Amino acid sequence: MATNIPGYTYGTAAVGKSPVSLDDFAKLKQASLFGDDDVRYLKMSHDILKDQVEQILDVWYGFVGSTPFLLHYFTNASDGQPNMDYLGGVRKRFGQWILDTANAEYNQDWLNYQHEIGLRHHTTKKNTTDNVKAVPIIHVHYIFALLIPITTTLRPFLEKGGHSRDDVDRMQDAWRKSVLMQVILWSQPYIKQGEF
Repeated sequence: MATNIPGYTYGTAAVGKSPVSLDDFAKLKQASLFGDDDVRYLKMSHDILKDQVEQILDVWYGFVGSTPFLLHYFTNASDGQPNMDYLGGVRKRFGQWILDTANAEYNQDWLNYQHEIGLRHHTTKKNTTDNVKAVPIIHVHYIFALLIPITTTLRPFLEKGGHSRDDVDRMQDAWRKSVLMQVILWSQPYIKQGEF
């Protein structure tokens, strides 16, 4: 795991235990039709994407940066201007998230970190990782909506691996399922206790 990324605490004692158990997550995988083939195709995507992370982030950041109501979540609370240090810190962790997703290691450390990511989008911990004074929450409906541009725009990068169209379809499908499950896990802090 990358350890030189500020705020990237995957697998460390700084991350609390997820309230979602591994058994709960196994049921979520089953409900999402996510299986061993999906793990295999995610891992296949890793070798394709690992050298394209910055280009992928350029596409994703270009979308967010050109969409004022999304860029709003990275603005200073005081003046409404984009906080470039905040955007830069998040970008580094976002790049690692691409690799973590493609690694498809669904263990307790991974599950714990999904909860941490959710807390960092919610008022519970938003802004604390980067010590910024930005808007206090990312509203959950946009977190779900961004699943589509993230997984759709990934396809041209997956196609650069020289795999068959069927393999590319399966890699993209595995990404859709994985990102959906992650977004569901990230939503936990937004939901009333006992309703998740």
